[in-house]
Amino acid sequence: GQTLDLSSIPTDFTLQLVSLGALDLFQTGPLAAGRNGGSRGFQRVKRGWVWNQFFVLEEYMGSDPQYVGKLHTDLDKGDSAVKYTLSGDGAGTIFTIDQITGDIHALRSLDREVKPYYTLRAQAVDIETNRPLEPESEFVIKVQDINDNEPKFLEGPYTASVPEMSPVGTYVMKVTATDADDPTYGNSARVVYSILHGQPYFSVDPKTGVIRTALPNMDREMKELYQVLIQAKDMGGQLGGLAGTTTINITLSDVNDNPPRFSKSIFHLRVPESSAVGSAVGRIKAHDLDIGKNAEVEYNIVPGDGGAMFDITTNEHNQEGIIMLKKPLDYETKKAYTFKVEASNAHLDPRFHNFGPFKDTATVKINVLDVDEPPVFSKPSYAMDVYEDTPQGTIIGAVTAQDLDAGNSPSDLDSFFDIDPVRGTISTNELLDRESIAQHNISVVATKVNNPVLTSKVAVTVHVLDINEFPPELAMPYETFVCESAKVGQVIQVISARDQDLPQAGQKFSFKSPQEGVKTKNFTIRDFGNNTAGVMTLRGGFKRRSQEIYHLPVVIEDGGLQTLSSTGTLTIRVCGCDTDGSLLTCSAEAIFLPVGLSTGALIAILVCIVILLVIVVLYVGVRRQKKKETLMTSKEDIRDNVIHYDDEGGGEEDTHAFDMGTLRNPKVIKENMFRRDVKPELGLCPRRPVASQNSADISNFISLRLQEHEGDTSAPPYDSLATYAYEGEGSVAESLSSIESVKGETEEDYDYLNEWGPRFKTLAGIFGERSESQSDVTSSITTENKH
Repeated sequence: GQTLDLSSIPTDFTLQLVSLGALDLFQTGPLAAGRNGGSRGFQRVKRGWVWNQFFVLEEYMGSDPQYVGKLHTDLDKGDSAVKYTLSGDGAGTIFTIDQITGDIHALRSLDREVKPYYTLRAQAVDIETNRPLEPESEFVIKVQDINDNEPKFLEGPYTASVPEMSPVGTYVMKVTATDADDPTYGNSARVVYSILHGQPYFSVDPKTGVIRTALPNMDREMKELYQVLIQAKDMGGQLGGLAGTTTINITLSDVNDNPPRFSKSIFHLRVPESSAVGSAVGRIKAHDLDIGKNAEVEYNIVPGDGGAMFDITTNEHNQEGIIMLKKPLDYETKKAYTFKVEASNAHLDPRFHNFGPFKDTATVKINVLDVDEPPVFSKPSYAMDVYEDTPQGTIIGAVTAQDLDAGNSPSDLDSFFDIDPVRGTISTNELLDRESIAQHNISVVATKVNNPVLTSKVAVTVHVLDINEFPPELAMPYETFVCESAKVGQVIQVISARDQDLPQAGQKFSFKSPQEGVKTKNFTIRDFGNNTAGVMTLRGGFKRRSQEIYHLPVVIEDGGLQTLSSTGTLTIRVCGCDTDGSLLTCSAEAIFLPVGLSTGALIAILVCIVILLVIVVLYVGVRRQKKKETLMTSKEDIRDNVIHYDDEGGGEEDTHAFDMGTLRNPKVIKENMFRRDVKPELGLCPRRPVASQNSADISNFISLRLQEHEGDTSAPPYDSLATYAYEGEGSVAESLSSIESVKGETEEDYDYLNEWGPRFKTLAGIFGERSESQSDVTSSITTENKH
């Protein structure tokens, strides 16, 4: 039994647990001071209590509660005056105490793996007054471990892999078993590993659980999967220990330790002679016991007899060797082929080179089968040449084929040609024209005599050769001009020619003037020798006034076997040019010659013209919409106004503005004359003025008119000033008209314009010509302007 002795603990004492031993007791206290003297010394105090740690065995299976221990204090004299109390983990439910004796019991079985210890508090009190006899003390009840848990592999079953042919001791994997028992108490948690099933192939380390190979040269091709049973036992593997097991599935991974092998040494194949190039002739296979990339096989034809006719490739899916036809077969030429095929691994492992060569060889014999095939032309295509205009029936070529009865196909041969069905000769059926069709594409069909179903077709191209039948001509209609300031020997135009014929060596042209050897006075043709020629001036000082257009004939000859020639005519215009040869003015046709304005300049001129037209249209529209201002802008304006007439007389033809005869002869009075300074009213007839009897007295006439205006009730209610001007024939100032000034006009000389430079040369020419063509004209115009 275990006893915890509790005695009276002074208030100035402190309890401290310094050891977990079952019966170790320690007590510490304050230092006691001496009663006599000022200094204090150390003094040991007698302990009054006993501290202990209790243990209880786990998995107790007895019928009575398990006795744990006993609490006791020195204050307990055995007279039942002290009562013991218990509190903390499991107090009252798991643990109980006898209040009088202090005995502690466990009411049920405990499991250390669930809770390894319990912390409780004990106190001694007076049984009558419940007054604490000493402070509450804390103690621990520890569950003592027994071997009740076996080792367990938490991650099993396991899967592992190791290469085949591995040496002994090759690491496979490591397994670990856990034991829930207390590793610090006894051997309950000390585990030892052993192998129950899987020997002699594998072994396990008893302490670490590492699994290694135990047998050398394990071959995957013999056995690939191994199942190993591993045991973990506690108690150090001693008798009575608990054990757990797990399974490990170990697979041998493949290595390239096997070469490919043909199932037989000779393969016999048959192939029809009509097989197409690139078609499969047959299949052979070399078997490899390895798997994956270690089983990949490469096939090669060993150079030798018959190997050049065939090729071999590998089928990636089943590693078969596919023999392909490389060249056409002909039974009549060769009936059988024999060659060797070598199979080898694509990926070799240098560790197994000592096993021997990783390749194998087999012989392939191929027999060619005879088939009834269509005729074969001697060429894949034919090309023939024939001159145009060749007489009908001329043979231009022939086609040949083997084992056939040649014939033409009406749908493929056009009407220009015909073919001999036996000899295969092709002849013309009509006259050919290269300029219409330069090349004819026809097809010839050959049919086998004994089997009309078997036919062959070949393409025939007939080139129609050119003969010299068209004369050359100018390449384009040239628009040529010459400057008035052109110099002698100046090339003013470069010309070329064209020909509808097509010579074999290219075109060759020559140019000359028709008067070859005869000296001309204006222009000549200079042949440059490169199928071009130049128009060259023979003199200078061309004048448009003298002659504006010149015509120059040009003779052009080709270089054919039968020389043909033609004569073309160049039209040359005389134009005015700048000092640098730039065109200034010419006829309407010559303005836009190659030396004329550029496209940008033309666009700029057109834009300016459009802008001017828009401005004119806007100006006219504004003038039409503008209203005449009235004489009075406001009816309430009563200020004096001066009416100013700013009308310009229309001359002798103006018969509406004013009647000039009225001023000259006051007796002449027009009817229906309205005043111009006021707006006439409807229905109001104008007053007829009183005519003056004396037409010569203009002053009296004007006075009468003024009086009439002053008495006119239809005039505006304000003063008006009417001004009348009259110029008589006998005026000292004479006529103010400028028309009579032409009487004294003298003929002017415009020769000074020639001195102003080339830019005024054209203007000088215009006025010069006018002065030469005009005769003396005298005119007398008398104009009198009266207002």
